Amino acid sequence: MIPIEVSAALVFRQGRLLITRRLPHEHLGGLWEFPGGKRERGESWESCLARELREELAFEIDVGRLLREVKHAYPEKVVRIRFFRCGVRSGEPKPIGCAELAWIHPPQLSQYDFPPADAVLVEDLARHLDWWQDPPPPGARPGKPIAER
Repeated sequence: MIPIEVSAALVFRQGRLLITRRLPHEHLGGLWEFPGGKRERGESWESCLARELREELAFEIDVGRLLREVKHAYPEKVVRIRFFRCGVRSGEPKPIGCAELAWIHPPQLSQYDFPPADAVLVEDLARHLDWWQDPPPPGARPGKPIAER
């Protein structure tokens, strides 16, 4: 079975993470997930992610580094998901292509039900609290004071 390629965002802001709830009529409806969507032929993972968040949540992101790649087999399909660390470039997310959204703190992560394909990432997020810090501005050099950026 050829995997469906999905690009997903870990959008952090002020120590909180953006999650969205799947529409009830969709595959795995009602579960929470990290926003993103299916990659189109010829589209880069990063371009896919920016497009999906623009279409589904009506805001712009800066796509950062790849944090994890997961391949998961459901009975009816196989998905390959790349999770990217992202920051808000402009706008405020609105639930256009999802049932609802939430900005959560690390201790709240266990209160939400995620699809099985996201399980490894949820474990990573619980272990890596440093990921929850706001990402550096685009073009910033790691380890340099803001005045030098």
